[in-house]
Amino acid sequence: MSPSGQKRACQSVPVDILSILPDKAIDNILMRLPLREAVRTSILAKTWRYIWCRLPQLELDESLWNLSQSSDPTPRFKDIVYHFLTLHEGPVTKFTFSIPNLKSYPKLDNLIYFLSRNDIQHLVLELPPVPGDRYKLPSSIFTCLQLRNLTLESCLIPLPPSAFKGFDKLISLELSYVKIPSKFLKSLISSCPLLDKLVLRIAESSYVIEINAPMLKSFHFFGDIRCICLKTIPRLSKLSLWCCEYLERSGKFDIAKFFEPISGLDDLHLDNHCVEFLARAGGAVSKRLPFDLNCVKHLYLHCSYLGKLDIISCAFCLIRSFPCLQYMEIQVVDYNDNNIPALECLEVEAFSDVIFDHLREVKLRNTVGSKREMQLIKLLLAKSPVLVKMVIEASWFVKTSATIKILKELTKFQRASPKAEVVYR
Repeated sequence: MSPSGQKRACQSVPVDILSILPDKAIDNILMRLPLREAVRTSILAKTWRYIWCRLPQLELDESLWNLSQSSDPTPRFKDIVYHFLTLHEGPVTKFTFSIPNLKSYPKLDNLIYFLSRNDIQHLVLELPPVPGDRYKLPSSIFTCLQLRNLTLESCLIPLPPSAFKGFDKLISLELSYVKIPSKFLKSLISSCPLLDKLVLRIAESSYVIEINAPMLKSFHFFGDIRCICLKTIPRLSKLSLWCCEYLERSGKFDIAKFFEPISGLDDLHLDNHCVEFLARAGGAVSKRLPFDLNCVKHLYLHCSYLGKLDIISCAFCLIRSFPCLQYMEIQVVDYNDNNIPALECLEVEAFSDVIFDHLREVKLRNTVGSKREMQLIKLLLAKSPVLVKMVIEASWFVKTSATIKILKELTKFQRASPKAEVVYR
């Protein structure tokens, strides 16, 4: 091309090509950037100078400054909030606040008030835990009536004003290590008629939390399970229970009464401390619950100690009570101590009254090839006539010689299902 042709081609392209992009396209670009980088785009073009000020989704986190330069980001945070409050225009539908090492919360009250008046729908406040000095939320939090997702961590939630009737649009609520009046927590859950997902992480509690949520489908709880009481939860399909490691084992706990209300449960996740608590606080564990939970299709047992008879008995009490199980995953902890005898409750003969008619897939994780693990594998293969796949994942320290021995033994086990595939990793 001649020099004159090149000149004409260059002249046909707008000098400020960024400025002709549609507003929606520009907003989508900026919302995919960290806020620090989004603000820096103001130097790209004259028309981009204040575009970041209209973004509906913002995140204040440690990426806003270099924490290596200062251990206390509080002064810088104060300036950032000031500029945000004075320059931002339009609605803010999603806001995330997550800044570790923050010593205090200047202007955070003003920020929450600003969000309450600008259509906030998704609010995340993850505050650094400060023992005995938690940030107290302002009353303006209760005027965020457009909220659909709310996450609060390590803060103090006060009693609401009398005019507060609940978040009637909220579908997801996550509370982690917050301090909240017991009566209000109960009423908060029940006053969210559309609540679909609930996450509670409570290290210590001296009161019982009743869960009344007719639309609730997913519930994750970490803490002392004696402090929760499942009431009206007809749609609950996924339940995850994680007990505190230091949970006291004293007191009685009625396992049957706890599981009775969850008639629609599909997925059940239990960690080892939870199974251990159920085994010890539940008293003498029978072979099965007084009723079957035919709805449970997926069961996850994490860190199950195969060397402890009470834990194994409790785990299989539950498994026997879920006759329609289709998928089961067990992460085992077994140190292959040959001084611990194999457990009779894992023998195939002990399950003469049980057939896992619907079990199609099993995954065993962190295995070492102990006698108890091999008993469990043999039992599941012999009692699962429609089993399609069993995946056995070895612990990282299992030696090659042990692997060969395990594989040889696996080939000897009878399989009730002719289609069963055993994969050892």
